[in-house]
Amino acid sequence: MTGETELTAQHIVWDWNGTLLADNDAVLAAVNRVCVDFGRAGGPITLDEWRAVFSRPIVQCYERLLGRTLSTADWARLDALYHDEYRKLLHTCRLAQGVPDLLRDWRVGGRTQSLLSMWFHHELVPLVTEFGIAELFGRIDGLRASTGGGSKAEHLAEHLAEQGLKPGDVVLIGDVVDDAHAADQVGAACVLVSTGVMNRPALEATGVPVVDTLTEAVGLLTR
Repeated sequence: MTGETELTAQHIVWDWNGTLLADNDAVLAAVNRVCVDFGRAGGPITLDEWRAVFSRPIVQCYERLLGRTLSTADWARLDALYHDEYRKLLHTCRLAQGVPDLLRDWRVGGRTQSLLSMWFHHELVPLVTEFGIAELFGRIDGLRASTGGGSKAEHLAEHLAEQGLKPGDVVLIGDVVDDAHAADQVGAACVLVSTGVMNRPALEATGVPVVDTLTEAVGLLTR
């Protein structure tokens, strides 16, 4: 953990991929499907290599990875390749350590929580339901666009507005730099976990608390 900071919160906005859902293996396999199909020099990459290169906008991340500029058609093809491979492996993914107990415990005493993901909304809701945790969230929002890769900030603002939440009462728990940037832009707090697709130095550079587990993340929050 980067510090002993305690954050006051009545509401948690949870990220999904890499935070509540342990999906790194599926992500890496999907990235490497892209690497093979686009003929990346050097071939497949490791998780540490992906963590080192990962950033948003995601299209620029892939351009660095592949060593080439991506046209609109290239991006559409890449996006489809990635998500097709990822979907094939979703059945192998599991909830992160501590879930769902942490979600149930947080609701004690009238505290609330919601889920905001950049995964496609029409697939997110059935998946969360299948894991048996949908009823633990006051609201679930996913990406409603046809392709992914954008910033989370505008989605977070809408997500809070739909629930009538004051940003100062909210902590976003996520796993990538974009989560911290989104929280900062709307005026919410943020805690990052090092369980996802970004390396720890990049997370720590945001200046928000960085922890290794969800248990530690929730442990930083006081009412």
